[in-house]
Order: sequence, then C-alpha cells, then structure tokens
Amino acid sequence: MKNLPLISRVAFCGVLLLSLNACALFKKKKQYAGMSDSDMVSGAPLPERQEGVSFTAGNVDKTRFAPVQFGYDSVAVAANEIGKLNEVAKFMESSDKMLIIAGFTDERGTAEYNRGLGERRAQAVRSYLLQKGADTERIQTTSFGSEMPADSGHNESAWAKNRRAEFGVTK
Repeated sequence: MKNLPLISRVAFCGVLLLSLNACALFKKKKQYAGMSDSDMVSGAPLPERQEGVSFTAGNVDKTRFAPVQFGYDSVAVAANEIGKLNEVAKFMESSDKMLIIAGFTDERGTAEYNRGLGERRAQAVRSYLLQKGADTERIQTTSFGSEMPADSGHNESAWAKNRRAEFGVTK
C-alpha cells in the first residue's frame, strides 16, 4: 500500500468504507425483513386489515375528531396537539369502533418520501394512543403523503394545514 500513489490509497479507502457500509445496511435490512416501517416505529403488532374498512370509504366518519398538525418534516406530536389525542384516547376507551389514522404531508418532497413521512406521522399518533391504553386491534394506519391536501395553496400557510394526521371512525 505504501508504494501506491496517494490518489490510489484514498480511492481504496473510499471503496473499503462503502463496502463496509453496504454490508451493515444489508445486515440491518435482513434483520428487519418482513417488518414495515410502522412495526419499527411503534413496536406494537399491526392489526389485520378489516374487509370494507378504508379511510376513504363511505362507512367511515372523518369529522368526529380534529386533525393533529405537524411541523415541517417532523413526526413529533407537539405539546399543543396532545389534547386532541387525549380526546381520541378517551373515545377509544368507551367505544368498540375501528379507528383509522391517515398521515398526510405538504407537497414538498418526492412522492415516496411523503408517503413514508405520512406513515410515520400516523404511527406516531398510533403509538401515543396505544400508550394511553387503546386496543392495538382496533387501530389501523395509512398514508396519503401529499395526496388529498387540506389546502391546495402553494405557500407556508397551506403547507402547515396539509402536515397532519386525520382520524376516521367506522360507523
């Protein structure tokens, strides 16, 4: 190695580091094979999807609870949004209805990234509700990413409204 020119040694080290990183990623991917992002976020098992239950179906009430808003590129539930989640948790204690949490983003970012971010937002809300005692079998999550914006504008005010998680309750 000492006899190689400096550029070759640097290139060799770069290739070696990339190889080690690729091995680590492959190992991690294998470790989580079969798990979705949502399994990894909440740690709780996901319920089986129920036939005919969909956030966009006519048998789901999407007006019962106010949406939970999120900051830019964030999955953290802000302190001022916790009251909304407590209201949903209280409802879940006294009801046998299914709850669907849909995550949304603003239009910035790729479709793939936004779908993932929307799912992580829905999972953050789900995790909070599970901590409050909600039944894991009665909560489903989905992500629409930047589809179905609450506000079709292209400015910060519109984007802030679109960064949300909404609730659907089976009728």
